[in-house]
Amino acid sequence: MATARSLRAGDRLREAVRTAGTTPLIGVFDMFSASIAARHFDGMFVSGFGFAASHYGLPDIGFIAWPDMVGFVQRLRLAFPRHHLLVDVDDGYVDPEVACHVVAHLEAIGASGVILEDQKRPRRCGHADGKLILPLEEYLAKLELVLATRRDLVVVARTDATEDDEILRRAAALAATDADVILVDGVRSTAAIRRIREVIGGKPLLFNQIAGGRSPRLSLGDLTALGVDVAIYSTPCLFAAQTAMERSLEDLRKADGLLPETSIGVADSTALLERNISRHHLAGRSRDGLS
Repeated sequence: MATARSLRAGDRLREAVRTAGTTPLIGVFDMFSASIAARHFDGMFVSGFGFAASHYGLPDIGFIAWPDMVGFVQRLRLAFPRHHLLVDVDDGYVDPEVACHVVAHLEAIGASGVILEDQKRPRRCGHADGKLILPLEEYLAKLELVLATRRDLVVVARTDATEDDEILRRAAALAATDADVILVDGVRSTAAIRRIREVIGGKPLLFNQIAGGRSPRLSLGDLTALGVDVAIYSTPCLFAAQTAMERSLEDLRKADGLLPETSIGVADSTALLERNISRHHLAGRSRDGLS
């Protein structure tokens, strides 16, 4: 039996999903937020909401260009070789051929998994109004092409349906594919989670937790009791950064530009970033037998 250290990135995430309890994946929006998240959690979620905000300064409504996302994931994997990296690829950047091309790129650079949604353009954040969805057959055709392209990569099939009957119809259809995990985004209640859990059978279920979103605030223990296998936290780093920067700059203005006596300083920040230098990872790899 393969050990966790010898498994490929996708299989390592797949194994984590199958363990008891709910596996948390923390949304990161740039390399610095990832550096902090990596100290506290084993898995990261490359959030489209956060990446659009950080890379473009724009809302998550379809501005992301796939080469930019691939470049970011490549930098993440180099700095964090042992962490799970689940990547939001939106609708696969519209075209099924593009979706397959991006999936092949991401797998080649060591991503652990992707989330592919059934929205059509103009797309929206999963917790926003005005979402439009593809006909189920059209989405399933795209999903099947992606599944045929991947080798090891975990594929999360996501529906953005909002009507109860359509949510259940689509969840059941997605569970009947070879997708590894099912996500219904913007689910509004624990009762809805229970219904989804029932219709997808033994297929792993993912829950998207986002501050200010449509879904209820739930602990990992709550989610485990509901039968949720994975929880992505899309924006805690982004929203924490916005909150902290607003407060810090307000305080700096009030203090007439005088820096606070107690805060993170140059040495602390440098020490955090030095962990990401590839040479250190290579040295650790030779010691612990990682391939």
